[in-house]
Amino acid sequence: MGLLEELTAEAGTLPESITSLTEQEMEMRVREIKRVLGERLFIPGHHYQKDEVIQFADAVGDSLQLAQISSQNSEAEFIVFCGVHFMAETADILTGDHQEVILPDMRAGCSMADMADIHQTERAWAKLQDYFGDTIIPLTYVNSTAAIKSFVGKNGGATVTSSNAHKMVKWALGKKERILFLPDQHLGRNTAADLGVQESEMAVWDPALNSLIHEGEMAGIKVILWKGHCSVHENFTEKNIEQVRNTHPDMKIIVHPECRREVVEKSDMNGSTKFIIETIKNAPGGSQWAIGTEMNLVKRLIKEHPDKKIISLNPYMCPCLTMNRIDLPHLLWSLENIMEKTPQNIIKVGKDVSDGAILALDRMLARV
Repeated sequence: MGLLEELTAEAGTLPESITSLTEQEMEMRVREIKRVLGERLFIPGHHYQKDEVIQFADAVGDSLQLAQISSQNSEAEFIVFCGVHFMAETADILTGDHQEVILPDMRAGCSMADMADIHQTERAWAKLQDYFGDTIIPLTYVNSTAAIKSFVGKNGGATVTSSNAHKMVKWALGKKERILFLPDQHLGRNTAADLGVQESEMAVWDPALNSLIHEGEMAGIKVILWKGHCSVHENFTEKNIEQVRNTHPDMKIIVHPECRREVVEKSDMNGSTKFIIETIKNAPGGSQWAIGTEMNLVKRLIKEHPDKKIISLNPYMCPCLTMNRIDLPHLLWSLENIMEKTPQNIIKVGKDVSDGAILALDRMLARV
């Protein structure tokens, strides 16, 4: 591949050697490269990826699960991670030095993870220490940058997933009087509320204003929620729920805990992506479901369970835009570069950051 082709691909415009191919030709070429590379190649695919990519995934799952599976495939020299940037970072942290983690499109970020950068977090931490002293333990959702995970690890905290958030928040509140929950305020609020923390005991840290938003006495604050959110899950509303209740009175509503508190409260069930998948899988034939999560996954569940009536809680919801950056042409481009011994978009996390992030991950894994 020439320099011009490399630069255009980095900018999101793929070379003509890729774009001139038909979809069938691209699929045939991906299969051929997978056959040639064999165990030297491992392709993890997140649940929210398009079917055109998922069909080639060697494992499908949530972000941390895929990073762990990647680390177990020690014979794989190339991990082509079909997800977003923070997921590839976690995979690089957990995999060996002999392995290269590649993100097919560097524009595949995560709006939630980007809502908490390390500079904002360090500024916030200094101010919160002034307010509360050494009474706070930080927690971060795995949907965060490696730098945030590292910060949390170095300050005695841990990562959490949507599956174990209740356990980890309970652990953290047993360690110190307060927690700082990054970067998703909705998962933090829903989890804390489920554990009996009152709304009056929660505050929101606004990184744009560099200030704490709270009504009442600061001494009563137990949970400080970072003002961040998932741009997909925040778009499910109470109005969506009311419409489903009116038009499909027998339909169960299941949502992800990244949704707003009022949406979670008015739903029948809420849980992680894995929980949603397993619930639909184990539901009886003929059951009806409105699902509040990413559209690519909802469409896949509809296809996989024709015996059940499944709809999106918000029929006008778009798929996650950054997840959708990874498509068949970008996947093929990444694999062609490997074949030409010029791999692109290699994700590398520095040792200092990696060491702190591992502390945060290990504290979680020791308790789940």
